[in-house]
Amino acid sequence: MTVKVAVIYYSATGTVHALAQAVAEGAEKAGARVRLRKVAETAPPEAIAARPEWGQHRADTADVAEAELDDLAWADAVLFGTPTRFGNPTSQLRAFVESTAALWMGGQLADKVYSAFTASNTAHGGQESTILALGNTFYHWGGIIVPPGYTDPIQFRSGNPYGTSHVAGGGPPDEVSLAAARHQARRVVDTAAALKAGRSA
Repeated sequence: MTVKVAVIYYSATGTVHALAQAVAEGAEKAGARVRLRKVAETAPPEAIAARPEWGQHRADTADVAEAELDDLAWADAVLFGTPTRFGNPTSQLRAFVESTAALWMGGQLADKVYSAFTASNTAHGGQESTILALGNTFYHWGGIIVPPGYTDPIQFRSGNPYGTSHVAGGGPPDEVSLAAARHQARRVVDTAAALKAGRSA
């Protein structure tokens, strides 16, 4: 029984994009069908132009499809990725989340598996609170939250049981962060598969 996974993320300069790719890879290796989707950019052009790496990342990921509500309706499990913004998800990701009222009211977001990952520029830069803030949304949706916990040796190296996180100020995601992202995805897929099998039994 194939699990359908949506990996929905926002990334300004590429850090969370790299984590999202690792999440998608981990889910695919666990046997899932995966949709990798970025949320729409809402920042004004002048803000993007002020940071060359921001504009470059937009150009580099122009071929990544934008997330739609159908991606949420389609999925058995969803992993959300976002940089931290003062300890919260970005406004770009929140704008997508806040467009889901019709799905929520129709019960189409309940009983799915949800998980989250993040990055901040500095250590302790709001990583845990950003993931926990997304959890508030998952509670409202009636979702089943699956964190990585300390369920694999890589978690004792990455150190965040809430979800994969990376300190972007130290450079792009290293192999520890990428391996943690793959593990988190596998755990989500395994949990969603067990739930799907149980419901059909």
